[in-house]
Amino acid sequence: MTKADFERLREYIYRESGIYFEDNKVYYVEKRVEQQMEKYGFKDFTAYLGALRFDSTGKMRQELLNSLTINETYFFREYEQLKCLAEEVVPLWCQNGAGRSGVKIWCAGCASGEEAYTLAIVMQEMAPDILWEIYATDIDTEVLDKAEKGIYNHYAIRQVPEVYLKRYFSPLGDNYTISSLFKQKVKFCQLNLVDDAGMRKMKGFHAIFCRNVLIYFDDLSRRRVALHFYQALEPGGYVFLGHSESMSRITTLFKPVRFKNAIIYQK
Repeated sequence: MTKADFERLREYIYRESGIYFEDNKVYYVEKRVEQQMEKYGFKDFTAYLGALRFDSTGKMRQELLNSLTINETYFFREYEQLKCLAEEVVPLWCQNGAGRSGVKIWCAGCASGEEAYTLAIVMQEMAPDILWEIYATDIDTEVLDKAEKGIYNHYAIRQVPEVYLKRYFSPLGDNYTISSLFKQKVKFCQLNLVDDAGMRKMKGFHAIFCRNVLIYFDDLSRRRVALHFYQALEPGGYVFLGHSESMSRITTLFKPVRFKNAIIYQK
């Protein structure tokens, strides 16, 4: 892939997904594009890019995006934020109207479901008497299929406390399957975070988890997504970003709130 080819493809990917690949990602992108070209029988990059642009079904575009998204995740990742949710935020919900009317949490960029199901475990343990539901979205259709199946290997569940492993997982050969209770309460669907029409449909949330996702976006796309998050939240709702991320560097819409276990951002 020439430098010009990479730049053309990078612009296409950015326009379609909001994800921006820096120059040092040429090899990463090139290997995945070569796999897609081989799959569809293309030997010429320009012909492949043209087919991508004019594919009316969107199948080729989706398969390329699936191959390019990074899905490193596991249960109970970044524990201090989960502790903040469990010990500080959930009790606030239980005391106010959110607990009475029901809590909605959005896991944005959910990958194969580990984070969404982790949030479900936290809610079930800490707030069993209030109504709650979790919406989990990702651009990658392949990982969403895995999430809905709810089957995980030992690596994915390595940080699950033993008591929760026994309570909410069942052995399945060398793997584990998540409780059917959570398969009913966690709703998975595809969503592109820079799809304005789709994002406007996301409403009424009390918390949004979007951890280690916006790091793959450029500044303009981050601000665009942050505005949608603001509009999707109920008054006083929270955004949880990755521990190395800062909403204050993206927008002034949110107020940083320092809890004992984490800093999160409030509408």
